[in-house]
Amino acid sequence: MSDTTSTAAAVPDYPQTMGHPRPLWMLFMTEFWERFAFYGIRWALVLYIVSQFFGGDASGEQPAGRTYGAYLALVYAAAIFGGYIADRVLGYQRSILVGAVVMAAGLFAIAIPEKHIFEMGLATIIVGNGLFKPNISTMVGKLYGVSDTRRDSGFTIFYMGINLGAMISPVLTEWLAKAVFGSNSMPSYKYVFIASGVGMLISLFWFWVGRRGLKDVGLPPKGGESPMRVVYVLVGMLAAIPLVFSLLAAGAGLLQWVLTILFLALAALLLVEGFREGKVQRDRVIAMLIIFAFNVLFWMFFEQAGSSFTFLADKIVNRQFSGFEFPTAWFQSVNSIAIIALAPLIAWIWVAMKNRNPSIPRKFGLGLIFNGLAFLLLMFALSSMVNEQGKIPFWTLFMVYVIQSVGELCLSPIGLSMVTKLAPLRLVGFGMGGWFLSTGIGNNLSGIFAGHVSGANGMTVQSALEGYTFGFWSLMGAGVLLFLIAPLINKLMHGVK
Repeated sequence: MSDTTSTAAAVPDYPQTMGHPRPLWMLFMTEFWERFAFYGIRWALVLYIVSQFFGGDASGEQPAGRTYGAYLALVYAAAIFGGYIADRVLGYQRSILVGAVVMAAGLFAIAIPEKHIFEMGLATIIVGNGLFKPNISTMVGKLYGVSDTRRDSGFTIFYMGINLGAMISPVLTEWLAKAVFGSNSMPSYKYVFIASGVGMLISLFWFWVGRRGLKDVGLPPKGGESPMRVVYVLVGMLAAIPLVFSLLAAGAGLLQWVLTILFLALAALLLVEGFREGKVQRDRVIAMLIIFAFNVLFWMFFEQAGSSFTFLADKIVNRQFSGFEFPTAWFQSVNSIAIIALAPLIAWIWVAMKNRNPSIPRKFGLGLIFNGLAFLLLMFALSSMVNEQGKIPFWTLFMVYVIQSVGELCLSPIGLSMVTKLAPLRLVGFGMGGWFLSTGIGNNLSGIFAGHVSGANGMTVQSALEGYTFGFWSLMGAGVLLFLIAPLINKLMHGVK
């Protein structure tokens, strides 16, 4: 019997470390290094595009924001195909290994300062990440039985691994770009990308060495053991890279149509499987798809962190703090520090609340509301705290990242766990791909929105205030609505907590 149909019901008897299956910690470190690679380039991408391809002119902010949003969107959209390949063709272990190899190649490629090679490198990262990202998250779920109460805390621990890598990466890569190989006025961004490529190779090595501890979880489906399947998938990935390159070049508007069509097709496939398995599974799929829709809105505004917030930090925030200039890149680490500090507290609160623990929909509603409160702080700063130099205090943007992090903790790790509980058993990887696709749609919209905030001539205090005011009302309205319809969604979930 294949991995996808059996292991969710029959989890191997793993050795335990700190109260969790020992392979969790191997997956934790694999994801740590992959996130080191991913977030290493996150802070630098929009600044590099403006500097390298627009000569530093502020008119490059809008296309840079849109490229960043489209890149992130396609990273998450590719997860659909990665989940399907793991479910039906390669198995999860081989999918993670192949995805890591392709990602590393793309990260080294973007270090070459030529526009077409840079964009082809981004396309290569996207294709590789699509095979890596959804499947390592799915592997975490497969370490626990469906009724194992440790599942949510296991995902929270895994989520901390993500954020440890994301915390260290901007600090180290910014130091390499400015202090070691460049200067504050002329950062050497290519070393950011090279360091990220090295991090991806470490992730690959870590999983290669540790995968034996997974036992039979994640092995190829029955009849799919042939190594030629790896060759076929690699050929397909090479063919996909020019297609992804074309979607990046086509622009965010056309990409939004493509992503929407993909999402509708995925929803239809999940619903067909749900109907096939009966009323309970059908209703659970419907509940999952409703949550996906709200997830789009959350990430549309949350992902300003790598686009418009970067330009805000660079141009409109007074980064002097106690005689020290806080580097723009370091703002990318604030979210991760807050996650690491607050994740145990939030997890403890959920447990301590016992019967009063908010349902999954209401946790998502809290995520949207906290995200909205971050934009409320920006509204206040941009309308009432601008100094004579046209800048807002350092602490305001710092706290925006912290407040958003609380919202993320209410939503993101719970979402990963939710998919493993609500998706049809035969299509858990595909369901995880759907989660990342909804995130991807939000990310593409984030790029479009960031372009609106910057405008044609670069970000101003007024353009930022208008954009972030819209963000506040959108998030708060969605959060309140989700609280109101939570009882309906809970009914559709048929007892899943």
